[in-house]
Amino acid sequence: MTALKAGEIDRFLAKPPAAGGAVLIYGPDTGLVSERASALVTKASEGDDDPFNLAKIDASEIVSDPNRLIDEALTVPLFGGRRIIWIKDAGGKNLSPAVTPLLKLDDNPSLVVVEAGDLKKGTGLRKLFESDRRAVAVPCYADTGRDIDTLIDQETRDAELSISREARAALHSLLGADRMASRGELKKLCLYALGKGRIESDDVEAIIGDASAFEMSELIDSAAMGNLETLDHGLERLDAQGSNASVIAGQALKHFQWLHRMRADVDRGIQPQAIVDGQRPPVFFKRKTAIARQIQIWSSEDLSKATERLHEAMKVSRLNAGLGAPVLSEALLTLARVAKSRSARRR
Repeated sequence: MTALKAGEIDRFLAKPPAAGGAVLIYGPDTGLVSERASALVTKASEGDDDPFNLAKIDASEIVSDPNRLIDEALTVPLFGGRRIIWIKDAGGKNLSPAVTPLLKLDDNPSLVVVEAGDLKKGTGLRKLFESDRRAVAVPCYADTGRDIDTLIDQETRDAELSISREARAALHSLLGADRMASRGELKKLCLYALGKGRIESDDVEAIIGDASAFEMSELIDSAAMGNLETLDHGLERLDAQGSNASVIAGQALKHFQWLHRMRADVDRGIQPQAIVDGQRPPVFFKRKTAIARQIQIWSSEDLSKATERLHEAMKVSRLNAGLGAPVLSEALLTLARVAKSRSARRR
């Protein structure tokens, strides 16, 4: 079994297995799942001009005919080369009857790539792949700050653009929930700034701000500042859009962990505004006042309890998508009520 760690994934995608094998690409960031599956298949197909060697199959077709997967994998290419079987949309579908005999093959000649969504540990496809020594599991979680920086650098470099520090900070507050969506927004931003030579914060606000800010930054800020009306409206919008609760919970958890680290500096006597001004990457200028206010509202003890509550919400939403939205909503509303109460006391 090979369950790849974050630092190993890019190397694996750049140098996929030369022979056959089975790879599961899964996680809550569906855009990143799709991007990595596409990158793996493209790299593995290099130098093979026979289009019939790549078979794209929807998982529902495999469910209705479990024998098809092993038949496809054992098919000998007419003009040589290696078969690549790309199974799409495997999340929530029972592929175990089809995958189990495939993993038992002593000499699988084809590369089978299974693209799935968020999978519970120890069950279904994830259990099959993670317990088989010849299989590879590639997790795809929401982008970290470093991942977002890398993504920004890639897209701006390709467009031959530079980017200001404030614009980069703004992007950090708006991107990261879904890799494909983030890349799409960056491409749109670069196209907008083409010919200017440099991306400024005004460009970010004009192209990305209206579409994305509310979904993450404003929602989380409203919880952290006790703005119940804004939070309630935001939760309704996210629910209507079918947003992934585990991704939002993860972003909220990262935000409150960040507040906790800054609050520790406040407890050492440093002024909140000075702490916010010194953050790297820098805080988007339009959020600085709100962040400074948040670390004044929340005590270290309250932030510890908040992170525990959000960690539990993220765990539940990953294990049971159906419970994710109500559990996350209740957690954020509880935090907002705490913030409102603490804010009233500190006036």
